[in-house]
Amino acid sequence: MPERVTVVPGTLELLILRAVSLGELHGYGILSRIEQITNGALQVEQGALYPALYRLEQREFLAGEWRLGDNNRRVKVYSLTRAGRRQLADETDSWTAFVRAMAAALRARPAEG
Repeated sequence: MPERVTVVPGTLELLILRAVSLGELHGYGILSRIEQITNGALQVEQGALYPALYRLEQREFLAGEWRLGDNNRRVKVYSLTRAGRRQLADETDSWTAFVRAMAAALRARPAEG
């Protein structure tokens, strides 16, 4: 089983955008998808997810639509908007650069001489 790690502040919205970019999902589906795409290393609490979904919808990065779910309950299904795709690309580029810089810093060794 993979080691569980804490979701770094500022990454939840990026994780949600990435999860939804792989296909429309309702809230619980997003939680499951994040766990799946991180090989079980990240788990998001429902109490953190729903406020983040609300923020992303308000910023028009996600579009939500009420539908009838598998067990005849209404569920809100989220899809990525055009603005959401741009935001995902921008944040992905930023995080990729940050991770590269952190990896370089952590590999640094004392100077010889």
